Amino acid sequence: MSIIIIKECPVCHSTAIAHRLTAEDHTVSHQQFEIWECAACSLRFTQGIPDADSVGDFYQSDNYISHTDTSEGIVNKLYHFVRKTTLKRKLRLVKQTTNVQKGSILDIGAGTGAFVQTMLQARWAVTGLEPDAVTRQRAVALYGLHLQDTRALFQLPAASFDAITMWHVLEHVHELHAYAAQVKLLLKEKGKALIAVPNYTSYDAMVYQQYWAAYDVPRHLYHFSPASVKNLLKQHGLQLLAVKPMWYDSFYISMLSSQYKNGKNNMPAAIWNGMISNLKAIFNKEKCSSVIYVIGK
Repeated sequence: MSIIIIKECPVCHSTAIAHRLTAEDHTVSHQQFEIWECAACSLRFTQGIPDADSVGDFYQSDNYISHTDTSEGIVNKLYHFVRKTTLKRKLRLVKQTTNVQKGSILDIGAGTGAFVQTMLQARWAVTGLEPDAVTRQRAVALYGLHLQDTRALFQLPAASFDAITMWHVLEHVHELHAYAAQVKLLLKEKGKALIAVPNYTSYDAMVYQQYWAAYDVPRHLYHFSPASVKNLLKQHGLQLLAVKPMWYDSFYISMLSSQYKNGKNNMPAAIWNGMISNLKAIFNKEKCSSVIYVIGK
């Protein structure tokens, strides 16, 4: 396995970076990975990450929910129950932000295709990209969907899409700036990008510290704060139009974090921490456990 030692901030390129904490890969390898922070833009990032050719090994686990459809265990059951609601919400949000009822959409990091299927059922023209070949095969088995390899992103024609979505994907992407530039290129003039990422400035992240499940090292290469996202968008001439909360994520992440910290699930404490996290974010959506950034050109 080849690893990458990062010597400057992946977002703002500052060299004012330092070790912040160390977290375990609880899902696959159980290796320890350092998380560093940039003093200039406040991005956190995983140090010593596997390169693009090696990182795929860290996704090959039935415990990695975004790449499976298992419903074993209470946390997984809750995840899939809530997903039905969140898929409908995402559809509504796409329509509201684009002001388009039936348009063209690109979903980057489509997983097994649940969101792509939702948009197809709403009669949108959908292009779905997914890097993992096994996951693309599952999309065929589950929905009859033939997703493209993510490498096709850089062959798509400019100004093609009313909407581009990345649901908890940007934190996985090695080519961070290339993706940001390509999103801008592929959007129509009035198109909107919806990018959802975990937020390490949330209350639940503070409570669980190195056990916070949304660090998800080494699959999550970056750990965004709202300030670091704004910095990235500004560099690429993209405009932040709105910030939308993902209220369910605080509960789901707290349940996983509780398992990681205690070796078992403490449901009451996890629900309490998730609720407090959401209450603290009511008047400041940028404090939510996960955030959707609505972006225009």
